[in-house]
Amino acid sequence: MLKAFQCLKKGCVIYMAQVTIDEPKPKIEDIPVISEYPEVFPEELPGLPPDRQVEFRIDIIPRAAPVARVPYRLAPTEMKELRTQLDELLAKGFIRPSSSPWGTPILFVKKKDGSIRLCINYRELNKVTIKNRYPLPRIDGLFDQLQGASYFSKIDLRSGYHQLKVRDEDVHKTAFRTRYGHYEFLVMPFGLTNAPAAFMDLMNRVCKPYLDKFVIVFIDDILIYSKNQADHETHL
Repeated sequence: MLKAFQCLKKGCVIYMAQVTIDEPKPKIEDIPVISEYPEVFPEELPGLPPDRQVEFRIDIIPRAAPVARVPYRLAPTEMKELRTQLDELLAKGFIRPSSSPWGTPILFVKKKDGSIRLCINYRELNKVTIKNRYPLPRIDGLFDQLQGASYFSKIDLRSGYHQLKVRDEDVHKTAFRTRYGHYEFLVMPFGLTNAPAAFMDLMNRVCKPYLDKFVIVFIDDILIYSKNQADHETHL
């Protein structure tokens, strides 16, 4: 840079050029652990999950009566999206037509990316559900486990809640009402009061051999941590 200023003072003509080299970003499928275990990283869940160590259950307080509410009014764009999402859930086997005395209304909530999420207002069902007091980990306690680690990989489960079945005798309690029919969930839906506790229980059982050694879990988020790259590849 100093030589350039000296040349400018002498009246020299200087040409400057900037060269940018775009290095190709590695493709997700080229990462070794993903290429070795492609069945673990599907684009979509293939259908109903297998039987697991935990089933989602909805225990109701004694003498509580089923609650059904009138469906909410939806905008035309929401009606179109509702039909699309119902078709997808039916095709995957996550929901089925219902004749349950329970019936919860649905609504849509806008996400950060501008799309809309189908939500089910289980408020009335949650009021009469016996609460599962399974403990969720303290965030500060999780951070304590990371001391000394330099390599991290985060795993976010695809449609995590939908990877846990609802207990057969509780399926009818998940029923929701729409303009296009009455349906119930065969997999755990969002919005139920005990869903985080049930999923935390499942994840702790699955990851128990590795918990606080090189894995920490918070509901459906998994973090693998290691002190060096070689250990991290082994842990993954």
